Amino acid sequence: QVQLVESGGGLVQAGGALRLSCAASGRTFSRKAMGWFRQAPGKEREFVAAINWSGSNTGYTDSVKGRFTISRDNAKNTIDLQMNSLKPEDTAVYYCAARAFSGSWSSRVLHYDYWGQGTQVTVSS
Repeated sequence: QVQLVESGGGLVQAGGALRLSCAASGRTFSRKAMGWFRQAPGKEREFVAAINWSGSNTGYTDSVKGRFTISRDNAKNTIDLQMNSLKPEDTAVYYCAARAFSGSWSSRVLHYDYWGQGTQVTVSS
């Protein structure tokens, strides 16, 4: 079983930056691929970024490439999402997620088995 707790959300002006963190419990964290997803009001949950078990391979949705960076620290059981040059369209609840049985990242919501409670990110124009 894995428990995920996000932190770092908040209100920021367009062009600003935020850093989200996700703390994971569980002995096998280092074997699991991790991801960040987001959900805006009235919209489906969508992929933002993901990272494989070792941190050697990452993926991003096109709209955040060059602005967001995902990273992990397996010694601390954490993953981070550095978000720069934020835009109003980045406003959403951001969720951390983990795959139960795979170290390879995926962009599909259904491939993730554990989810955090979410943290709100609001970008004002």
